[in-house]
Amino acid sequence: MLPTDHPMRMGLADEVHARPPEPLQTPARATYVALLVEPEDRAREQAHLASLCGLFSVTPPPAGATHVNADLGAMRIKWERHGEFSGFTVFAPGAGSPDFAEPASSLLPAGWLAGWPGQTMVAAHAEVIAAAPEAPDATQLAQYFGDNIVVGADIGEGAGMAFTDFRVHPGGFSRFVLCNRSLTPRQSGRMLQRLFEIEAYRMMALLAFPMARQLSPRMQAIERALASLTERIAAGAGDDESLLQDLTRLAAEVESSLAASQFRFGACRAYHELVTTRIAELRERRLPGVQTIEEFMARRLTPAVATCATVSQRLHDLSERVAQGSALLSTRVDIARERQNQALLVSMDRRAKLQLRLQQTVEGLSVAAIVYYVVGLVGYGAKAGKAAGFKVEPDLWVGWSIPVVAIVVLLALRRVRRALHGGDVPRGDAPR
Repeated sequence: MLPTDHPMRMGLADEVHARPPEPLQTPARATYVALLVEPEDRAREQAHLASLCGLFSVTPPPAGATHVNADLGAMRIKWERHGEFSGFTVFAPGAGSPDFAEPASSLLPAGWLAGWPGQTMVAAHAEVIAAAPEAPDATQLAQYFGDNIVVGADIGEGAGMAFTDFRVHPGGFSRFVLCNRSLTPRQSGRMLQRLFEIEAYRMMALLAFPMARQLSPRMQAIERALASLTERIAAGAGDDESLLQDLTRLAAEVESSLAASQFRFGACRAYHELVTTRIAELRERRLPGVQTIEEFMARRLTPAVATCATVSQRLHDLSERVAQGSALLSTRVDIARERQNQALLVSMDRRAKLQLRLQQTVEGLSVAAIVYYVVGLVGYGAKAGKAAGFKVEPDLWVGWSIPVVAIVVLLALRRVRRALHGGDVPRGDAPR
């Protein structure tokens, strides 16, 4: 009843239903791990996940899968592959202990989680417990987080509470506590997933911060060198070749820094936007005496992200300034070239005038030589006529022929010159 489906139709339609949150009955426990996995380790990662499924006689995920949900006896696992990292979550029913001594990850085979290929970015335990009529006080929160400063708020417009300290506790895990007042199982799963994602995206965003710190002194040195170079170009100091070499070196340094950092800085912006979105989805309401997650991120994460954005913008500005310096040096070279061309044209004009004068001198000598030879021929002719008996005075004929021959030769040279230069002279303005 329909035309042929587009090859990607079903995949795109199912994409909005991918990675659904796990419904959680209160009480429950969860362990979340986010790992940076290199592209060449993707196959090992999937094989490692398949080995876990094999231990519990569960069908392993198909090749190329990007998310898996599976029941493994007393626990349930969820695996997601993102662009740069993979997220693995273990869910287990029942309450744990305030010191997180029995997390959900304790149900995994011994050593299996440590054998995951990749590097750990985030590891967190979470407890989903029933909320007491009153918000927990500092003493009750200290059972979960010790003496650390706790961050939390009412979430879901008062349907629950969430607490964390964003600290890595002994054992390498952060801690989250989700108190359920009236959250449905799916709401509990969504809220816990958002808390885990906030932590994961926060850490991924901060990957750019060490790079920003490393680039700052380098950019300051480049800025000083570029300012000095621009002053030398403006003052006309130094030869063009050395200036071009220095400018090329600075351009190479800037472009190298841009190429090495822009992906990380772009990812930082994207992850920070995801953190902001996930915090907004919590729909926090302040609890007395407790800093909200949004406030904590605004004070601790946003300045670091702003630093990364500033360094990224400075790099782009440096690239533009180097391009402007190149344009300035190019203008200086063009002006010098124009001056050389003008001097060359003046020299060529002087040479042309000298050649014209030499040509005129040669023409004058040529006229004298031609007149001499023609008059000589006339004299020989007159002598021959006199010897033949004609009444001819050779000297007289020679004397009278000189002006006549000179005038004829001059007219002939003038006609030749007019014929040679006639193409350069408009017909109406040609000399007559």
